[in-house]
Amino acid sequence: MILFSLFLFLMIFLSLSMGYIRIPITDIFQILITKTASSLYSFKDINETHLAVIMDVRLPRILSCACVGAALALSGVLFQGILLNPLADPYTLGVSAGAAFGACIAIILNLSNAFVSVPVFSFIGACLTLFSVIFLSYSPKNPTAGLSSNNLILSGVIVAAILSAGISFLKFIANEQVSVIIFWLMGSFASKTWSNVFIIMIFLMAGFFVSIFFARDLNLISLGAKSASSLGVDLKKVIFILLLSGSLLAAVCVSISGIIGFVGLLVPHMVRFITGPDNRKLIPLSMLSGAILLLFADTITRAVLPHEIPIGVLTALTGGPVFCWIFKKNRFK
Repeated sequence: MILFSLFLFLMIFLSLSMGYIRIPITDIFQILITKTASSLYSFKDINETHLAVIMDVRLPRILSCACVGAALALSGVLFQGILLNPLADPYTLGVSAGAAFGACIAIILNLSNAFVSVPVFSFIGACLTLFSVIFLSYSPKNPTAGLSSNNLILSGVIVAAILSAGISFLKFIANEQVSVIIFWLMGSFASKTWSNVFIIMIFLMAGFFVSIFFARDLNLISLGAKSASSLGVDLKKVIFILLLSGSLLAAVCVSISGIIGFVGLLVPHMVRFITGPDNRKLIPLSMLSGAILLLFADTITRAVLPHEIPIGVLTALTGGPVFCWIFKKNRFK
């Protein structure tokens, strides 16, 4: 934990210094210390351009990127633990498709600059999708099997397929706004503000405390429904709370950054090589690893490549082959 935390802080400072304008690490330390200590008299010794770039452009983007990476990884751990499916990720239940559908509606209605903006519409779409999936999977005639992993996955696939068709139809009628929709769907952290950082940080901290509180129950669920029930786990309550927490985390991430794949799917598998299956260790280390991985990818797209590409494209191009390698390696063990 200490090693990964130090590496994350190192990544943040390196990312702050890299970009079109190179900023020395010493200037970054001076700006952050002065801003934290509220020593207004010290700002006269700081380059105003560096101050604006750090505090208004790079730091909100970097912190929002790290928080989204941590939230996606945490959501992936919860989904894989609840559904007992190693291929589950934050978008298994169609949450990303619901968020994308809501965002496409907001873009078509030209609400990007209005109070009811694209993130709000995408968040509402994700939440409505989650409740639709739960409604479809729950059976009043057989309440004990209502939230089984098979029912949830099947309902998520059905709802995601319907929403995918809806997104295609919205692209067809979008005319000149179709390019905006496509770019948003590919994911990006450009132009993020401090309000985005505070929103994702609030949801991330709430999700972390809830998941740590139920980490022992999540360990018992992995033994099977009967074993967990015999050991005192209220399956319906725990599954519903963790399912809601993981879906809301994914909804907030998609509403802020667009669709970014493979982080929630890949990071928990990589961290299990270090921690094992114990969720009390897996959850915090996965959050740190997700933040490091996504921040590394965003730094490459922003400061290393000659032209910035959507981060969702980079994570899919790199995460897909890595996950295929892990999958094949585990199959032949």
